[in-house]
Amino acid sequence: MPTTIANAHAKAGMIARLNHPDYDRWAAQIHATGGCHQPIHLRGKVEHYDRATGQLLHRYTTRTEPDGILRVPCKTRRASRCPACAETYRADTYHLIRAGLIGGKGVPESVAGHPTLFVTLTAPSFGAVHTRREHGGKIQPCHARRNAATCPHGRTMTCTTRHSKDDPRLGEPLCPDCYDYTGSVLFNALAPLLWKRFADSLRRRLAKLGGLTLRELREHLTVSFAKVAEYQRRGVVHFHAVIRLDGPGGPAAPPPPWATEDVLTQAVQHAAQVVSALVPAVDDQPARLFKWGQQLDIRPITLNGDLTEQAVAGYIAKYATKAAECVGTLDHRINPLDDLERYNLRDHARRLITTCMRLGAHPELAELRLTDWAHMLGFRGHFSTRSRRYSTTLGELRAEREHHARDNEITTGRLPLFDEDTVLVISEWEYAGKGHSLGDRLLAAAITGGRP
Repeated sequence: MPTTIANAHAKAGMIARLNHPDYDRWAAQIHATGGCHQPIHLRGKVEHYDRATGQLLHRYTTRTEPDGILRVPCKTRRASRCPACAETYRADTYHLIRAGLIGGKGVPESVAGHPTLFVTLTAPSFGAVHTRREHGGKIQPCHARRNAATCPHGRTMTCTTRHSKDDPRLGEPLCPDCYDYTGSVLFNALAPLLWKRFADSLRRRLAKLGGLTLRELREHLTVSFAKVAEYQRRGVVHFHAVIRLDGPGGPAAPPPPWATEDVLTQAVQHAAQVVSALVPAVDDQPARLFKWGQQLDIRPITLNGDLTEQAVAGYIAKYATKAAECVGTLDHRINPLDDLERYNLRDHARRLITTCMRLGAHPELAELRLTDWAHMLGFRGHFSTRSRRYSTTLGELRAEREHHARDNEITTGRLPLFDEDTVLVISEWEYAGKGHSLGDRLLAAAITGGRP
């Protein structure tokens, strides 16, 4: 649709909505979604009956709502899709992580005294890429090399540019033809398995350092963690993790005296070095063994200093709402028959995606589902995960928010006060679409202070 026609439709839609008798209720729905960019449309009803008598106590139906629908937040975690819902997810993740560091949300404050580390597990190198280097507060040349070698494709492997933070070349290979695209996407695909094996190895090492068997360890010690995956601009993931030692019952009990911060550090170093994952041979490529990168960052978390519980919680929460946007890829799945040229992708991202498509066609790699996760450059794991006893859960935080909203509905008279144990609730809902019209989008942005 041409821009002028689209603008005319948007203005007409805005005027019609503003002059409609149910505008105030529509605006209230927009406020209730928290400024969601792509609200889900639901059509249906909720009825409350007295369990003993069968009497209808209250009925809510969307027939009386604007457009005959109820708009609810999409609840995506991706900031690229909906900044408003992603901000809610980020805030929830922040409180979840912080509660596991200093207590709160059902976690005792004594957890702050448990041995806790902030660990970063990185990916190995798959070729030289443009990067931003700093030393002493000064930006250094990217890859300044005297007598730099010339690669087999005729490119001199050097770069003297002092890249800015928003330089689009950051993460791009110095020579795309030399870069190991196959290794990059396979590492992403195996990263969840490497993490699982790291966690298992960590527990085995702790048992050995404590003079226990793995089964005995469960009776003395619990390893609790929360982690997030972050994409580097070259297109590979690495993991940031909070790892904490608790007693056998979780955060309510301290770990045994021998389970110190130094012991945890030794176990992390060992586990990061020994775990690996094997990929079978495909085409003319031999079988490959993947391990974590050599860069391993292990730092204690303190109540005062550079790495406080607030800094760690904020850092992890920030990356919980992001995906591979920094690489220039897409935030939705790609049909293998699609023409990638129409997506206007960066060359580096396009090569990573096509590599996923090519490798995904091999039966030997079917379990990696590389074609399904080509838009994620091979990574198919959860971005933000935690162990069962780390702290509270996102579900519990959302339930608390829903209870607050329900109390508000009762206070304002939109929902009657009744005993939940004596009331039968019957709900009927159906999906009726999502998003805003052009005019509604502009009005919603004005109401919530967000961008259209």
